[in-house]
This record gives sequence, structure tokens and C-alpha cells, in this order.
Amino acid sequence: MLKCYSYDIVCQEIPDEITLAVNISCCPNRCPGCHSPWLWDDEGEDMTEQMLGALIGRYASAITCFCFMGGDAEPSEVERLARWIKAEFPHLRTAWYSGRENVPESFDLGCLNYVKTGPYISELGGLKSPTTNQALYLIDSDGSLTKLHL
Repeated sequence: MLKCYSYDIVCQEIPDEITLAVNISCCPNRCPGCHSPWLWDDEGEDMTEQMLGALIGRYASAITCFCFMGGDAEPSEVERLARWIKAEFPHLRTAWYSGRENVPESFDLGCLNYVKTGPYISELGGLKSPTTNQALYLIDSDGSLTKLHL
């Protein structure tokens, strides 16, 4: 089960979106230079539909997007909960920040509107660096990916 360590409303993670970003613990990637090493530990509240419903319900009129910040230990749970969010809150777009090079082949990107891939490599910089290995994509209605430039 995914665990919510913390959350915040942010405006820079997903372009042109007001995003409820949920930081997920139990990160298996352990990227050197990680800006959130506390997310490596098994901490936080279980991300159930009831918990997400209450959290999103609190901010539903203020946000346009929900973003899973992590979840690489259980991508099938990210997929399942993203589908649930789309069904319960159809006005919201969904996003996933993954630290892996690629989304698992079995993952259905149709549950998302955006996906970020790539581990953090300090010498290459983050998403805004011109040398970054990370990429943020818009998932088009036909399932194709359009790389976004930040």
C-alpha cells in the first residue's frame, strides 16, 4: 500500500496546473543527492480511497491536478488510485513523478495526463536543467507522449 508522507498545493510541478502533490514514502530508488531522503523510510498514512477522498475533497475546488510524487515501489497502486481519482473527481488531471528511467510496460498510461520519468542525477540537474536526464510528458488522448519543456 502506498503511504502519504506529506502533501502541498504547488504551481510549478505540472505546467499550467494547480496541483495537489502528495509525497509518497518507501522510495526504492535511493538517488544519490536526493532532495527528499526522508521519503526512503516507511512513514506516513495509508493512501486509501477514503483518505484520498477526504484530502481531495478538502481542496477540490482549488486544484486542477493530483500528482503522485513517488510510488515506484508499487506502480500498480499508483495506476489503481489514479483510475479511482479520475472516476470520483473527473475534473482533475492526474500526474505521476516516477524516479525510474521508464514506466513499467504493464502500466496503463491512460489513467494519467502527465508522467515524469528519470532518476535524479545531481550532475545533470533537475527538470529545469538543460542537461537533465529527467523528462516530463503530456499523455495525449491516443496514448502518445509529448515532451514538455519547463
